[in-house]
Amino acid sequence: MNPNREEALFASALEKPAETRAAFLDVMCDGDPALRQRLDALLAAHEQSEALLATQAETARPTIKLDLADAPDEAVGQTLGRYKLLERVGEGGCGVVYVAEQTETVRRRVALKVIKLGMDTKQVVARFEAERQALAMILSEYVRVVHTLNDKVYIIV
Repeated sequence: MNPNREEALFASALEKPAETRAAFLDVMCDGDPALRQRLDALLAAHEQSEALLATQAETARPTIKLDLADAPDEAVGQTLGRYKLLERVGEGGCGVVYVAEQTETVRRRVALKVIKLGMDTKQVVARFEAERQALAMILSEYVRVVHTLNDKVYIIV
């Protein structure tokens, strides 16, 4: 079997009108019934897929647009260590930032950044740690202290 010949014959047969394909294949596959059988099967599958797509297009319903930005965040209300997540305030490519309440030692509101589920590759964790280190060096009225809860979460007080 020569796959290139089979592909070429299939492509040529598709170019022919349906009513002349059988005669074309009789001549081209003379003496090779296995080749003829494979080409017949390919042509039948090709025609069936076009019919299937046409049927599906006729019965397809329009899709709806989901605005997931307004969907409730399941993490809100959960507790991470001594921090209760109160509200989601931002999201980036790799992490989500929440307003959280520290529930032990001192009661206060903090910003808590968490790496998104499934994004904890070595590269992302290293970038997350570099970001945490950079924030720890900033002192302003908004950033007083940066704490690490674990390698996937840090807290800005």
